[in-house]
Amino acid sequence: MRKTETMRKVFLTGIIIWLAAFALHAQEPTSPNYVQGIRIDNDTLPHVNLPEVVIFPKNRFKSKQDEQQYWRLVWKVKKVYPYVKEAARLYQKYQQEVPPGAKRRDRRVYIKKAEDELMALYGPKLKKLSISEGRILIKLIDREIHSTSYDLIDQLKGGVPAVFWQGVARLFGNNLKSQYDPYGEDRQIEQIIIYIEAGIL
Repeated sequence: MRKTETMRKVFLTGIIIWLAAFALHAQEPTSPNYVQGIRIDNDTLPHVNLPEVVIFPKNRFKSKQDEQQYWRLVWKVKKVYPYVKEAARLYQKYQQEVPPGAKRRDRRVYIKKAEDELMALYGPKLKKLSISEGRILIKLIDREIHSTSYDLIDQLKGGVPAVFWQGVARLFGNNLKSQYDPYGEDRQIEQIIIYIEAGIL
């Protein structure tokens, strides 16, 4: 029993030393000579913010066809993801540069400028997207901006254009009101995005 207790103390001491060393190298300390800590009752414990680590099980495919379908999805996500990031950048720029109380006319001028900028960079490529790539694009816009494509058009251009573009999207089997579900039907896309951002794909 004593041996087990001693091993446990050594193990806990080792963890505390490792955390302290990690904090010194990975985090700016609050003071040049001290590790950041938190106080619990009469004890002060080292406090380190570690980056989130997401672990997915190894992909197991039921058939060669399933595996090919997965790699097609990877290719499509990698193709549209840069457009989504650029759209999010322009949206944030829009949010910062246009005051909330701006007149609709002033908003339209800026939106036209943002549209022209986006189309100049990506217009020809965006026009060549397939229906399934467009569906992924719509989902990822919701993921990045936390607003559906329909809501964005409604907010930026008004209800009539939003209804019009929703009608066009429905003709091609898409839905601008589609919401991103990283824990459900879009779980595989979420996994691919995490792998892309980690440099694995």
